Amino acid sequence: MSWTVVLVLSLGAFLLKVFGFVVIGDRKFPPQVEAVIALIPAALLCALIMKDTFTAGHDLQIDARAVGLVVAVVGVWRKVPIWLVIVLACAATGITRAIS
Repeated sequence: MSWTVVLVLSLGAFLLKVFGFVVIGDRKFPPQVEAVIALIPAALLCALIMKDTFTAGHDLQIDARAVGLVVAVVGVWRKVPIWLVIVLACAATGITRAIS
């Protein structure tokens, strides 16, 4: 990919974001719409995590990453400090890869 393509795509992404500010402006949305908009980043992050955890290329693949994700979800659910969640998830993934 050339630098020209990178710059053109970057400019396009920037203009798309600016266009949203110009079109929406200072409009107020109903509370229900604002609640949905507030949840979009979390939903996108969850979708990316699921895609990266359970796929390899175009195929469904369940491997050690799934074990790490389960450990992380349980740790967050139990309100474990985030640094410990990361360490436990990494350890669980590493141990699972070493065993299998």
